[in-house]
Amino acid sequence: MEDIVGGWWDKLVRRAAYRGHPAAAVELESIAAQAPLFFRAMGGDPALVLRSTVGTEHGARRRLLERLAGTGTKVELAWCDSQAFYLPDKLDLYPDAALNRQLYFWLMALAAAPVPPGDWLNRNRAATAACLAAMPGLALVYQRLVAGLLSMRPDPARLPAAEAAVERAIQAALRQPDIEQILPPITQPPLPVPLWLHPEPPTVDQAGAAAQSEAQNPQGKPPDQRSRRRRYRAQRVAQDERKNGMLLVFRAESLFTWDEYVKVNRHTEEDDDNNGEAAAEDMNRLSIAQDADTKSSKLKFDLDLPAAAYDDSPLGPGLKLPEWNWKQQKLVEDHCIIKPMLPRDAHPAALPDRLQPLARRLRRQFQALAPERVRRSGEASGPDIDIDRVIRFMSERMSGVAIAEPALYQAWPPGERSLACLTLADLSLSTESWVGESGRVIDVIRDSLLLFAEALSASGDAFGLYGFSSIRRQEVRLQVLKDFAERYDDNTRGRIIAIRPGYYTRMGAAIRQSSRILLQQPAARRLLLIISDGKPNDLDHYEGRYGIEDTRQAILEARRDGLLPFCVTVDREAGDYLPHLFGHRGYVVVQQAQTLPQVLTRLYAGFTR
Repeated sequence: MEDIVGGWWDKLVRRAAYRGHPAAAVELESIAAQAPLFFRAMGGDPALVLRSTVGTEHGARRRLLERLAGTGTKVELAWCDSQAFYLPDKLDLYPDAALNRQLYFWLMALAAAPVPPGDWLNRNRAATAACLAAMPGLALVYQRLVAGLLSMRPDPARLPAAEAAVERAIQAALRQPDIEQILPPITQPPLPVPLWLHPEPPTVDQAGAAAQSEAQNPQGKPPDQRSRRRRYRAQRVAQDERKNGMLLVFRAESLFTWDEYVKVNRHTEEDDDNNGEAAAEDMNRLSIAQDADTKSSKLKFDLDLPAAAYDDSPLGPGLKLPEWNWKQQKLVEDHCIIKPMLPRDAHPAALPDRLQPLARRLRRQFQALAPERVRRSGEASGPDIDIDRVIRFMSERMSGVAIAEPALYQAWPPGERSLACLTLADLSLSTESWVGESGRVIDVIRDSLLLFAEALSASGDAFGLYGFSSIRRQEVRLQVLKDFAERYDDNTRGRIIAIRPGYYTRMGAAIRQSSRILLQQPAARRLLLIISDGKPNDLDHYEGRYGIEDTRQAILEARRDGLLPFCVTVDREAGDYLPHLFGHRGYVVVQQAQTLPQVLTRLYAGFTR
């Protein structure tokens, strides 16, 4: 009975102490599709992706009810770094849901504004002034947000003198952001300002053991959307090898805190620890160490190359290619080695029977797209006589006019569209994953390439088919499925059927080599069509912002050379990064992977118009 009453009391006190308005809450997921577009429209760095922030301790004075309930110690504030911009998972600051939603968009506009140097108050004040000057339409929204916030902030008259001076400076900066304020000495942290960016964003301290550059997310049960967006304050420490246990003189159930880690002599659990995320939410700073133990359910290791007898067939020693280093803002020459290869176990094969009906329909459609034959008159030879020229020739000869060799025939040469298409497919390890119950991503890509090739062969346009994967910068593999000089036949089909998931996704090098191949084709228009299922990544530092920026530079280089790059992806989170890579009209996200063959053919038909 005591436990039941205590639980009721705890819930009652927590509910009374909570400052928010749950009934008017707005979640980040509700604006996740609009947020990246709005952030970029406000002038934010297009390479940054959307992530969720976490609560951090603010140290400000709390109300009596909050102290009784043990709540109100943390706050979620927006902030930016070189990889992403971070917003709270949920906003319920105002009793009006519309204001909470507007607060999300105000924070994105503020994060996109330039941040001048200075103390945290004047940094946010100046960023606010710059944002309002650049976007006057936000002034009314800002005034509503400030009016509601000021009514929630403490009265400076009821605070000690030092805290009152800081609070007056904050409120003055909120009311008049265009006037510089002098920040008084801070003896007690002030109440956080939800309209401003985080004064001290969470960071990862690399002290202790060096970070493993090959570290990747485990391949066990994937985290949910909210967990993937989280960012925690952490420090890297050396692994504690002490195995001496401790004697507890009280019941462990009464321990309500997460504290120092001690490595006990216990085997590694194979099941997922459901309390891990809860612990991360409660702790102020995570300490991360590299353990020698592994879990079979989450096995992750560097992929070794197979023996030569079981590997794909190389077509030469490889070619050296540059790579863009976004931190140094320069192109590093001869940084990557790309190796053209032929798929192993590729034997001539006919088109699978299950694809025959759709292939016949696509061939008929693309035959209709073939350029029409155009009549050419005045030819020296041809299958038909040009009656008009014959009459003109006879009339002029009877009048005594000297005529050179007559051209009295008509010819019907085939029309020329002068279009070449190179299709580059992502064959990384992630294509092993399943899409619903219909099969794996690699199976969808294989069928798409087969059907796309059937359609293109009927159109008469020049086309090439390639795939790629990588293991670090010196092993970027380019699978040659069909070269431009080859005919599309059973040999080509056999190579497509033989493709299988490879390794990682060093996309920049693959795009650069594909661009070189496509530039050699004598066509007026050259289309580089990229099929992908995720963002660029590799075992070394080629992930996150580095991989994104190198890929973007490769695409910009292709466009400067007159190529038309376009991406088709089955990654539903591609809206976070593809606009920065290809532009808003340079990509399409396929929501149903099974429809990829139809999407490819419709896109190509649009490019031929």
